Order: sequence, then structure tokens, then C-alpha cells
Amino acid sequence: MSSPRIFSALLFLLDAVLLAGVFTAAAWLRHVPLSAEYLQGVLPVPLALVLACLYLIDGYNRETDMLGQDYASQHLIASLGALVATLLATYVVSTESTPLQISRLVIAGSFAAFAPLSLLLRRLIRLRIIRGFRYRALVFIGTPRDWESFRADCKRHGMRQPLFFARIEQAAGKDDSGAHISGILDEVERGGVRVEAIVVQDSGDALPDAIAERLVRCFFRGIPTFTLDLFQQVYWRKIPLTRLRHAWLFEEGFDLSRDPVFERLKRLTDIFLSLFGLLLASPVLLAAALLIWLEDRGPVLFAQTRIGRNERPFRLYKLRTMRQLPPGAQANPYTQERDPRITRIGQFLRNTRIDEFPQLLNVLRGQMSLIGPRAEWDRLVAGYQREIPCYHFRHLVRPGITGWAQVNYPYGANTEDTRRKLEYDLYYIRHYSLRLDASIILKTIHIMLFGKGR
Repeated sequence: MSSPRIFSALLFLLDAVLLAGVFTAAAWLRHVPLSAEYLQGVLPVPLALVLACLYLIDGYNRETDMLGQDYASQHLIASLGALVATLLATYVVSTESTPLQISRLVIAGSFAAFAPLSLLLRRLIRLRIIRGFRYRALVFIGTPRDWESFRADCKRHGMRQPLFFARIEQAAGKDDSGAHISGILDEVERGGVRVEAIVVQDSGDALPDAIAERLVRCFFRGIPTFTLDLFQQVYWRKIPLTRLRHAWLFEEGFDLSRDPVFERLKRLTDIFLSLFGLLLASPVLLAAALLIWLEDRGPVLFAQTRIGRNERPFRLYKLRTMRQLPPGAQANPYTQERDPRITRIGQFLRNTRIDEFPQLLNVLRGQMSLIGPRAEWDRLVAGYQREIPCYHFRHLVRPGITGWAQVNYPYGANTEDTRRKLEYDLYYIRHYSLRLDASIILKTIHIMLFGKGR
């Protein structure tokens, strides 16, 4: 089970067998006649939708932490989404009679059993993987400064593997880098160190030729070897700012974000879903507006100038969640934990994300998208662009109500948090796709249901 592909294929197969089993059991309990034709007519639609929804939350990724509460809730939400999609496909979209239409209770009962059982299955497999990888190390080859940063990132992302550091010396008069790295690679090749991956600092020209050749041999022996940039994209799905340069924009990986067909499709999706969302949310918005006004008789909406695509300013709208400031008072641009400025109804609106709903008007006007980097206040953006190199890259796409940074990093309360969130924003821009957008939607539903963040 060491190969990620074998892991994914095994889970695909187990999910298919499990889904067939629960549908068979549910049909038997409902006294539905069982036959090979029945299963062939019933299973394809729910199976395809289950696999798609779990794939979107990285349910087939060996690196996903499937033991935490966050993944458990996302798994159950994805299973619920597959159930709703199956019911829609069966009773709304389909124009012909199918075996799946025999009983709604069979469908609902099957998914009710599949969700916890498939989650339990993943947890058992994940525990086995952790035991197998407990002594598999990450070998980092780089400078001491990058090593300290890498070690801190590993701790922040909950990686428990042993870490080995092979030093690259860049100071004058230091020439023992090759010997130091060679000693660690000797242990790797002899099997004295079981390695999950070798991570090489991007400045590969600092490596002696003999060491570079040995790394190539390790790669061909099946030991995963990454540059630091690629490792962070694969394992942590972000792009480190330390590797960023202006030529980054001209490299491969931006084709889809620049494709006019995809952009039009995304825009049409934004228009349809924002109209649908406003229609559904209108009773909630009216009730929230009334409660805001009753609490302090102040304005219902909050408007602020934000920076959008191609650095164009626009007015963003939210439901007001804070008390009004006296004339001339300067507001703290960052919201703190238990901020005294937040009203009682405002805290509830923030926790449930209801305060964000008026931004659907900005989406309709084309100033925002449903998914993209967070739209930042123009006064903050001016400072960020002075302090953070290449910060303006995030303005390549429309800002979004939710986004990859919003679902992966807590609310930013300072410039350092903004740097960390920018790494996720840049990953989204480079790996722009409908699949990533769908994954963000599922993770956003999880956040809304459990009231995480601010």
C-alpha cells in the first residue's frame, strides 16, 4: 500500500463493493426482487456520484488526514451531496423509468449505511498506513535557513515523520556539503533510513555533480524526490513565497485560468448560482436585516472599497455585523477574537456566514466570483503590495466569496497571516479548475455548518 495509486485504486474498489453491499441489503429489507439486472441498473449512478464527491474532498488521497473531525464532517457532507444528486438524477433529470426508482427508502437507507461504514474503513486503513510510515523519514537537502522554515512547516501541517537534514553550504570556504549529503544518501541506499521522500532546495546548482547523479539514481529506484516548491504543492497544496519570482507568471500551469471558454463557463455558473442563491436566501436576508436594525437602529448593509481583478476597485456589500464608529474614528482593519465591536446578532451572522450573502450582488455585477481569492480592503492592499513581493499576482482572477485560502487557513489578523494565505491563493490561481472549485464548495459547506473561522 506504499504507492499512492495502489491506495487510491484499493479505496475505489472497496467503496464500490461496500456500496453494492448496502444497496443489496436495503433492497432485501424492502422486499425488492434482487437480480443481476437490478444491480446493473441501480449501482452506476450512485457509485459514480459517490466516487466524484469523495474525490473532491481528497477521500482517495493517501496524504489526507482521515482521522480528524474535519475530514469526518466533510466525508458525511460529501456523502449527503451524493445522495441528493442521486435523487435528483433519478426522479428529476431522468425521463425514463429505471430500477433505481423502485424505492426512495432503498436509496436513502443505502447512503445512510454507506457514509459511516466508508468513513470507518478509511480510518482503519489510515491507521495501518501511519503504523507503516511511522519510521519513514523526510530527507531535506538545503541551506540551514530553509531547513528551519521547512521543519516549522512540517510541524504546522501535523507531519510526524522523522526529519533528516543534509546541509548545503553557501558560505565562502565551506566545501564539505558533498561529504555531508553523501553520508546521508549512503544510509538511504543501504536501507538504514527508510525514506518517504527526498526534498531538495530549489537552488539545485549548489549541489555537486556527483550528488545530483546519486539523487537521480534514488529517483529511479522509486524514492520520491521533489524540489521544495513541488513538495509544498503536492503535500500542502500551496506555493511558497520564498520561491516566487516575477517570471513565475510566464511558466506552465496557467493555461486554464487564461482560457476564454473556461472563463465564460465559470461566469455563467456564477450568474446562475448567485441568482438561485439570492432567491433561496431572500427570507433569511430579510429576517437578518430586521434583527440588525432592531439591535441598534443602524444601517443594515456595510459597504467598503475592495480591490478586484486587474486591480480595479469596487464597492463590496455585506450585512453589517459591527457597531457604528463615531465620526472621524479610525477602525482597526483586522477583526480580533471576541472583538468587542461585533454585535450579538453580528456574531451569529459571522459564524454562519450569512453576512456574506449580499456579496452575491457583486457576483451578479461581475465584480466577484463565487470562488477566488478574498477581496481585500483597498487601504490594506496598498500596504501589502509594498511589503509582500508579487502580492498583486492574486489580482489575476476575480476575488471570491470563498476560496482555497479561506478553507485552508484561519482568518488573517496581520501581515504574516496574509503572506501565508497568499501561498494558497497562488496555488489556486496556478491550479485553477472546476474540480478544485467543487472541492472548495464542499469544504465551505463544512465550515458554514460548523461555524469555523470568522
